Parts: sequence; structure tokens; C-alpha cells
Amino acid sequence: MDLLRTIAARFSPLLNSRWLSEGAVVPDKDTVGRLGERIAARWLHTRGCRVLYRNYRAPKGGELDIVCRHGEVLAFVEVKTRTSTAFGRPADAVTPDKQQLIVRGAQGWLRLLHGKEFPWRFDVMEILLIPGRRPEVNWIQSAFNTEELRRTLAQRRR
Repeated sequence: MDLLRTIAARFSPLLNSRWLSEGAVVPDKDTVGRLGERIAARWLHTRGCRVLYRNYRAPKGGELDIVCRHGEVLAFVEVKTRTSTAFGRPADAVTPDKQQLIVRGAQGWLRLLHGKEFPWRFDVMEILLIPGRRPEVNWIQSAFNTEELRRTLAQRRR
């Protein structure tokens, strides 16, 4: 029970946002996205992850919403936030093209490690911010891998 109170206390500023109340006007896409990323970072932290960086942009293109350590694993996390599921789940928006940008961002990050070896993976965090309800968080670990992406892109070129 104490764990639930601790989690609720940490999230209360985010959970009690005025626009999450019933009938509130939903803010613009960028504001929703930033709130989703803040929720995701705090959520990961409460589950023992160490958030290393947010909104990394690689020099040769590519982007990462969150880079964190989950135990010994380096996780490159894409956060997708939606205010409804009318157009599918948030993770559906992580298309092969988006995955390519994430992979490019991860390659840039790994270059910063100067050859140090870490196990790593690509995760997706779905954040649903439906007015009148508490945010829903779904953490999809190992959501995709580079081999699957390579096959998908090769098939598309045919």
C-alpha cells in the first residue's frame, strides 16, 4: 500500500492536470507530447530505471525520446502519447520510417560510448491521456529490433 501512495504522490502533479478533467479542452499536440514524455520518464524512474537523457538528437539525424538504463540494459525509448484510441494504439505510430530515425539516434548515442559494450534494446511507451480518466501507461520492451526493420524495409523496396 505504501508503494501505491508513493507512486500516486510522485505522479499527482501530472495526474491532476486541469485539462485531464472531464470536458476540458485538449491542448495542442506538442504540449500533449511533452506531458507524455514527462509521465514516461517519471514512470520509468519509479520502476528502477535510470533516465540518462531526454530528447537526444544525433548529429547525423535520428532522435531518441528517452535513453535509460534498465538494470544492465541500455533502453532507447520512443514515447507515443495520444488523447484517444480513435486512430489505433499509440504504438501503431512507430512505423518503419520512425523506427529508422530511432535506430539512427541509437547509433549516434552508442558512438558517444567510445566502444563500451552494453546490451541494448528499443522500447515503446504508450501514454493515453483521455480527459476524465487517469493516464494509462503501457511499456513495450523490445518493441522492435534492427533485423525485423531491415527485412520490412527490404520488402518495401521490392
